[in-house]
Amino acid sequence: MCGIVGWINYNSNLKYKLYEVENMTKKLYRRGPDEEGFYSSENALLGHKRLVVVDPEGGQQPMIKEHGGNRYIIVYNGELYNTEELRQELKQLGYSFKSYSDTEVLLTTFIHYKDECIKHLNGIYAFAVWDENNKRLFMARDHLGVKPLFYIVNDNEILFASEIKSLLAHSKIKAILDKDGLETLLSLGPSRPLGDGILKGIKEVPPAHYLVFEKDRFELNEYWKPMAARNDYSLDENVEIVKNLVVDAINRQLSADVKVCTFLSGGLDSSVISAVAAKYFKEKGLKLETFSIDYEGNDKFFKSSEYIPNSDKQYIDMMIKEIDSQHENIIITQDELVNYLDEAVLANDLPGMADIDSSLYLFCKEIRKHATVALSGECADEVFGGYPWYMKKEDIYYKGFPWLKSVEIRKAIFNNNIKLDIEGKIRSNYEDTISQVDYLEEDDEFTRKIREMFYLNIKWFMITLLNRKDRMSMSNSLEVRVPFADYRLVEFAYNIPPQHKFCDDREKGILRRALRGILPDEIIDRKKSPYPKTHNPRYTELVCRKMNDIMSNKNEPLHLIINKDFVEETINKKVANIDYNWFGQLMSGPQTLAYLIQLNTWLKEYNVDIYI
Repeated sequence: MCGIVGWINYNSNLKYKLYEVENMTKKLYRRGPDEEGFYSSENALLGHKRLVVVDPEGGQQPMIKEHGGNRYIIVYNGELYNTEELRQELKQLGYSFKSYSDTEVLLTTFIHYKDECIKHLNGIYAFAVWDENNKRLFMARDHLGVKPLFYIVNDNEILFASEIKSLLAHSKIKAILDKDGLETLLSLGPSRPLGDGILKGIKEVPPAHYLVFEKDRFELNEYWKPMAARNDYSLDENVEIVKNLVVDAINRQLSADVKVCTFLSGGLDSSVISAVAAKYFKEKGLKLETFSIDYEGNDKFFKSSEYIPNSDKQYIDMMIKEIDSQHENIIITQDELVNYLDEAVLANDLPGMADIDSSLYLFCKEIRKHATVALSGECADEVFGGYPWYMKKEDIYYKGFPWLKSVEIRKAIFNNNIKLDIEGKIRSNYEDTISQVDYLEEDDEFTRKIREMFYLNIKWFMITLLNRKDRMSMSNSLEVRVPFADYRLVEFAYNIPPQHKFCDDREKGILRRALRGILPDEIIDRKKSPYPKTHNPRYTELVCRKMNDIMSNKNEPLHLIINKDFVEETINKKVANIDYNWFGQLMSGPQTLAYLIQLNTWLKEYNVDIYI
């Protein structure tokens, strides 16, 4: 994986301003510690930071290719999983290649198909191609939004980059938070609407969109979304198709010229990825390395709940034995979780999922000592219905985001003098998303509701987790691939009838059936348990102490936007007064305070000017 940067300007000569793009590119050094490259011309400056994964010699960027008298230059962050199919197709069309990198295949695909190239890609990507002869920029982001791509456009000029911090490194750009951005942070955070960069003027290419920029022309188009289609397969046929799609997606993502490992929690999703990967490596005479995460004191303080029914250890041990992997269990301390809240903000460029972020940051930091690429089980719960809100009638028919029921807490925690419409912000974004869902005429009410839940999840909850995974991993120069984000799998799953998807009256019922014979029955029958979190009361104590330090310093920017009395009450009661999860099942009372800590860090470290 890599980091990309660009500056296109039709009003002035950029040749003597390369230093701006150099400064922007330097901010992405963790995304690409291995190599750096630049391209400059009168109207275009491009920068690239590279993490070498495939073809060390032939994959250098920016990559230039000439065809038909035209010159095309690409900067690209991602991986293609159908590289060889595309290469053979393009060779038959008369193209030749100087490398075996997917970068050259992607650039050649664009040269031949132009804007239609994205219809031929299977992978995770954010890329930009500058057509030097026609002075035209084309940018695109993958189907599910695994890879990021931010931009600012104004008066025949566009700046783009893989991360917000890179845009802010340009001398023209300032970090300004207006009322709309603040309202989004307080109403929807840590999620955000697709395309919203929170700071004034900063946008993000939404998943499954491409952007065209020419003089006096800006165009942003959606190229894909799940569409309703008849599924007349039997249950057994659907099970077999799911099995084949899942195994194929995993196998496609195991190719690399560097060491590959897997995350292993003992849950269904990470276990099937690890099992398929272990078989793949065994056939090559290699042994798979697997990694799991746990927390200091969880063996003593773990408490079962509706959302977290059991701990991972016994299932991890079972899978290690089953696939014969070389395993390492990484233990995170409570002090590390709190101390790295700030580092997680700097990685994410925004307040995020509190210790759920900092723990992943620390996890990736340790894994990077062993491997450069890892595979992880994100997206299976959104795609196959693994969350509680897929199974509970009150959530299925709830007119809102089922993971965002913390409206009263959000209203109480922030300054009443700031006139924000938190309920209205949530409602309008929910309704806008629902309006985009595609149905069949014959869909009954329940099927329509399941389609809506699916769409809400992939466009909101899943993208929040994917953003988290990208920033925490790439800040440690670790590339993490997510096989369940294969768009073919998402397309098919969208049209699996609910009675098949939830067969055996289980969350992810069809996926469980599909994996019989690949995984032990104990793993398949295990009740869904989310990403592990700390249960140690010391974490709450540390968070309250850190929050109290902020409250004691009147110069901290958080004082401008919080309800001081409520926050102090929350600290004194050690978050016992917060009875709704802030966001999903992982962000509860302690994480609510930790989110405020991250918000304060972000406002301060990014020198954010608040205009409300």
